[in-house]
Amino acid sequence: MTTNPIQIELDPRELTGKKVGRLRRVGIVPVHLYGPGMEPRALQCQTSKLIKVLAAAGGATPIHITIQGESGNHLAFAREIQWDPRRDDLLHVDLLAADISRPVTAQVPIILVGESAGARNVGGTVMHQLRTIDLQALPLEMPGQIELDISVMEEPDSVIRVSDLPIPDTATLISDLEALVVRIELPRVAEEVFPSGDEGAEGEAGETEEAAEE
Repeated sequence: MTTNPIQIELDPRELTGKKVGRLRRVGIVPVHLYGPGMEPRALQCQTSKLIKVLAAAGGATPIHITIQGESGNHLAFAREIQWDPRRDDLLHVDLLAADISRPVTAQVPIILVGESAGARNVGGTVMHQLRTIDLQALPLEMPGQIELDISVMEEPDSVIRVSDLPIPDTATLISDLEALVVRIELPRVAEEVFPSGDEGAEGEAGETEEAAEE
């Protein structure tokens, strides 16, 4: 879990619908804050500041939100993030407000650490099959990531499944326990190269002719 809380201040937004294009042209992103027990809020934020916060929080770390000119704060998770597929510009962000006393579900990234002796000894490659898992926890107890030490993979046929992950006691695992997280891919054996059939036939014919002359 992140030690220092991730914080951001958002501004109230007056432009809605197609008019939000004006905001994007001056480096501002429209934000939608919604959640149980609250009226949806149309907000906005400077693009560069918002991107930094989203990169730090991901989808599993709660963001502490204050609104310009208002008292109090909200705890929210990044949910839907829209990018322009052609220009890679940030277009819109949906933030889901959460009650700190109610469990939430989030996709938590799996980060590999260490080195696998099983892969190193055979020249194999560690294949990261599953990169996120679904966890349920209270907002302030949701882990930002799960670190998986692959040094336990000492044999070429070693695998790690979801059931092997170090899930904190404060979280409940939702993903399939048998899902494969990491495996070792063995190197391909190079095929032996043989002479083509024509060359082989020609060689046999030459040997036959020499034997006949003798």
